[in-house]
Amino acid sequence: MAETRTAGVMAAIRAQVASRALARGDRLPSIRRQAASMGLSPSTVAEAYDRLVAEGLIRARPGSGFYVAGTAPPPLALAEAGPRRNRAVDPFWVSRQGLEAEAHVLRPGCGWLPPAWMPQAALRRGFRALARSSDAVLADYGPPRGAAALRRLLAARFAEEGLDIAPDHLLLAASGTQAIDLICRFLLRPGDTVLLDDPCYFNFQALLRAHPVRVLGVPYTRSGPDLTAFATLLREERPRLYLTNAALHNPTGATLSAQAAHRLLALAASHDLTIVEDDIFADFEPDPSPRLAVLDGLSRVIRIGSFSKTLSASLRCGYIAARPDWIEGLIDLQIATGFGGPSPIATEVIAGILSAGGYRRHLEALRHRLTRARRETAGRLEALGIRPWLSPRGGFYLWCTLPEGQDATALAQAAMAEHVMLAPGNAFSLSGTAAGYLRFNVAQSADPRLFEVLRRTLREPRRPGQEAPGTT
Repeated sequence: MAETRTAGVMAAIRAQVASRALARGDRLPSIRRQAASMGLSPSTVAEAYDRLVAEGLIRARPGSGFYVAGTAPPPLALAEAGPRRNRAVDPFWVSRQGLEAEAHVLRPGCGWLPPAWMPQAALRRGFRALARSSDAVLADYGPPRGAAALRRLLAARFAEEGLDIAPDHLLLAASGTQAIDLICRFLLRPGDTVLLDDPCYFNFQALLRAHPVRVLGVPYTRSGPDLTAFATLLREERPRLYLTNAALHNPTGATLSAQAAHRLLALAASHDLTIVEDDIFADFEPDPSPRLAVLDGLSRVIRIGSFSKTLSASLRCGYIAARPDWIEGLIDLQIATGFGGPSPIATEVIAGILSAGGYRRHLEALRHRLTRARRETAGRLEALGIRPWLSPRGGFYLWCTLPEGQDATALAQAAMAEHVMLAPGNAFSLSGTAAGYLRFNVAQSADPRLFEVLRRTLREPRRPGQEAPGTT
């Protein structure tokens, strides 16, 4: 335990130097002051300082204290959340494969619906109506808080769930990802600890690598995070933030139980933890599951979301629902980093579609279509010995176990050589314990070529790290 705490102090100071919060020549807090601020013993901090002196990062001046050493810090770069990974399961590489794939590449590993599944007629009507909008919508900056019409629509939707929130307590952002980034910039300091589910959406990991923080994983079960492990991490690591999916968990498809939700909020309250609840898959549920933001009333839970999964990934717009005083701080931060809110063009089209009444019918049809796709895809996968970890209540993901002895990374490399993009389990796992899993997007899995490629590659199991045919 003492070793872990010493390493935590060292990581925090390294992060401050890397982020330039501490520059060369700056004096570090005294041992006693640092110990008091981190809630540790002076002997733990003294041990950490001594080790950093041995590394050459800091130097001691007798009678004066400890100072950042004279070597210039390296350029800012994305930090490693853990040990360096095989490039095939690096979150950035998996994302690039999906985003850069040419039209002939199958993408059952990507995280979005095909364009044909989106409400194309409503989108086209929205763009035609946009041509009649005011000059300001077409050519001006967006207000820092985001378009009032869309915020009112969101507040009305939240009220249906029991979350009573004024439109001014909502902030629109350029995307759901930018919403998380703004929150991290607002709440986190170098060296802070953040908890993620293991497994979790891999871009959570990628995004946090842009912040000088420690990232720890908590095992995720069929009813939510492992609460015993969660409580231990809160007690021993004192995390500042927990980032998770609501409704339908990505990648597992699991749903948080009511019991787990209440226990989770009690633990957060007793350890001063802020929870960021990503609600992006909520509209895919057949009926609402427990929501932390609703149960908590936005006291220590922040809700975020966007419309990229259900409406259009081209209309980039996310939202943040949080405490009013935090919204004010986030508005200033959005001005500083983006000079205004999201594009008025995007918010105008989204608001028009949501208010027209067809959006709910689109969602209902989408849920029925996805139910069929999940059933059909699961059946075809099970015929190959690939079995869903659970049967999700909705959504478009199946988190699947491979036949014994198969490695998902090797399988993904072999499939990519045949123009099929898969999502191997360890791209989602901080601990690297999901080598036997793949995440399938059922809306992108209808092409028979996918199952032919899986059948061929499964016949020839490959060891982790072994090159796939056609790779160099």
